Amino acid sequence: MGEGAPLVAGNWKMFKRPSEATAFCAELAPRLAGIEGVAVAVCPPFTALPAALAGLVGSVVRVYAQNVHWETEGAFTGEVSAGMLVELGVHGTVVGHSERRQHFGDTDSTVAWRARRATEAGLTVIACVGELEDERVAGRTEEVLERQVAAIAGAVVERGQLVVAYEPVWAIGTGRVATPEQAQQAHEFIRGLLDVPILYGGSVKPDNALELLSQPDVDGALVGGASLEVESFAAICEAAARSSRS
Repeated sequence: MGEGAPLVAGNWKMFKRPSEATAFCAELAPRLAGIEGVAVAVCPPFTALPAALAGLVGSVVRVYAQNVHWETEGAFTGEVSAGMLVELGVHGTVVGHSERRQHFGDTDSTVAWRARRATEAGLTVIACVGELEDERVAGRTEEVLERQVAAIAGAVVERGQLVVAYEPVWAIGTGRVATPEQAQQAHEFIRGLLDVPILYGGSVKPDNALELLSQPDVDGALVGGASLEVESFAAICEAAARSSRS
């Protein structure tokens, strides 16, 4: 595992209104009080960021956004800048999630621009990369990862604020998960291209978290569906803490 404590980030996607975020955080904060050996973040929708920030004051849990624009301001209706997030008190942001690439036109270039601007503004960035199922079947996993990682590496100067998340697209929201060996192989390849912390994302659950997180090049997890319930998310955080001690 890379230097530092593993990071577990819960991506809520388009779930939880502000009232639901308030209730979730009121339960999560005491549930994780005193946990050591793991860094924890939640990534609410934009509308729930203030509620999450208020509900997690004084806790070990940081608040990240799910996306950010690459310009500081301007005529970009519907977008949110890094400076806006910083002023709210947000600590970091996800960029380039496979759903952003698939549904909203994000490209390697726009992901790299988002990562650069966010890190320049002082945010920690979780930049997502990963192959489609047909790309893995065709033996192109490393080719795809090299292209995606190179774009990010070429744009981001503030490497100390950069985290990469490997999310095999065929394992996102499908219940399928890369084997620990597949995850380790991909993470080892990515680390050879860019030596930053690397999270695994793709149907991470309490029952597979420890084995995944115990791989030498897996530095944490980007959790989707299992982050929407306090107990399942806390169990993954606890597994990460155990992996850091082993």
